[in-house]
Amino acid sequence: MLALLRRYLNPYRGQVAAVVALLLVQALGQLWLPSLNADIINQGVLTGDTAYITRVGGVMLAVSLALGVAAVANAYLIASAALSFGRDLRAALFRRVQRFSLREVNDFGAPSLITRTTNDVQQVQTFLVFALLLMVSAPITMIGGVVMALRENVRLSGLLLVIVPIMLIVIALVLRRAVPLFRTVQVKIDAINRILRENLTGIRVVRAFVRTKDEEERFAAANADLTATTLAVTRLFAVTLPAMMLIINSASVAIVWFGAHLIAAGEMQIGSLTAFLSYVMQILFSVLMAVMAITLVPRAAASA
Repeated sequence: MLALLRRYLNPYRGQVAAVVALLLVQALGQLWLPSLNADIINQGVLTGDTAYITRVGGVMLAVSLALGVAAVANAYLIASAALSFGRDLRAALFRRVQRFSLREVNDFGAPSLITRTTNDVQQVQTFLVFALLLMVSAPITMIGGVVMALRENVRLSGLLLVIVPIMLIVIALVLRRAVPLFRTVQVKIDAINRILRENLTGIRVVRAFVRTKDEEERFAAANADLTATTLAVTRLFAVTLPAMMLIINSASVAIVWFGAHLIAAGEMQIGSLTAFLSYVMQILFSVLMAVMAITLVPRAAASA
């Protein structure tokens, strides 16, 4: 799949480079905002310095506006690159199929070729959007978040050594179950397409031999089989998000509890705790967003 992405994204490498640059700007801006907020609390609110609050608040507003502009530009560039990639891939796939011999067409099967040209290209295109949007920004946010969290409080950062591995274990368990299911879904989609095509091309024969009821039952069985497998995938990922949110919310409670003790001992300021909590949330949500992109990998890999 990576070779496929490299080949058909090559004409749009300028757009991809611009996307990466804008994502870097967004990540850095988002990492800077909690630090500015901590400064407002520690040096402005606690000391009653209204001028400082106004000045730093203005900087935060300017950064937020810049991030908004970058996000809009990024969305446009990502959509443009992904749609162009999908168009080129569909065209190349169609041209390749046109050059197939009759034996090759029979080996692949018409239903499979139809699925590859339509549904599979869409799956790879969707993965590309998430990959550009999340899998690039997530590592930047995670690394930057860890650095900034350590800058705020080293002792409290030790909680990350517990929280992040727990999230990764849950992710690994989900993917271990999801990969075979996605491959099964791919096979069953091909089966649905095959039955539908056979009925459309042989409708006169089916009616002539009064086989309509049998064909309806055959399609219903294949449809129910596909639905059952798809529901299994849906249930698996329906559990994943609540599990991730439980871990994130538990982490918030633990940080506030330990942070309160550090503040009471005079080892940490309120603004620093607020910033630290923001950084940890950024780290964990970036992991969660990366998971959302990673969950598309099995389906996209099967499609590619």
